[in-house]
Amino acid sequence: MVTRVLKYSIPTVTTAISAYYLSDENNRNSLIRTVTAKAFREESKFDSYFPRGEWDHNWDFRDPESLVDRKKYNKANEEEKEEIIGSSKEEQADLLGKRLAISDIKFDKLLMSTMNRATETANIILGHFPDNFPRSSSSMIEEGPPYPPVPEHREWRPAAPEFYSEAARIEAAYRKLFHRAPPSQKQDSYELVVCHANVIRYFVCRALQFPPEGWLRMSLGNCSLTWVVIRPSGNVSIRSIGDIGHLAPHKVSFT
Repeated sequence: MVTRVLKYSIPTVTTAISAYYLSDENNRNSLIRTVTAKAFREESKFDSYFPRGEWDHNWDFRDPESLVDRKKYNKANEEEKEEIIGSSKEEQADLLGKRLAISDIKFDKLLMSTMNRATETANIILGHFPDNFPRSSSSMIEEGPPYPPVPEHREWRPAAPEFYSEAARIEAAYRKLFHRAPPSQKQDSYELVVCHANVIRYFVCRALQFPPEGWLRMSLGNCSLTWVVIRPSGNVSIRSIGDIGHLAPHKVSFT
């Protein structure tokens, strides 16, 4: 009798113990879920009061794991930097210079990019102005990638480090050039800036307080005219973007 009891009681006890453990596991999981949910709500509430960013380990865009293979870059931008304007572009610049010279606007000064093609264009334009017309050069308005565009270009994809450094330079140029006149100024002033399509398009977006990532959605004709007006109130308007009215149709080319 003792043997039989032991024989049949062991499964019964085992079943009871197993059922207890199963029930205990469910209770524990339920408790964990409840505690986790409560902790998550508390953490979310805390973060809503004290929003914090995460540390960006790739803050300088030089993490070896994140760098894009430079061999895959489109070389168009670098080749463009070495470009010397040809005869057709010289003619475009000459026609632009004539248009500016015969306008009713009294320009105050001219600022040109230090890159070759911008300097040559500016010098051709200046050929229609007096020899003593104020002029200066700046490397801050050289061509470059001003901001990662949306949508992305299928081929033109500068590296993250290039955006990181060049965008800061171009933004600094914008802040230096675009501002309202001081209260002491009583008359309108007109400044000519001879630079590059990427820079100009970015300037337009920034001046109008449009999203800067939209700059590549515009296309500018070579030697075109973009006119930005900044009023004493701080309001900004655009008289023209990429105006090519001084060029005959067969002389028009686009960036």
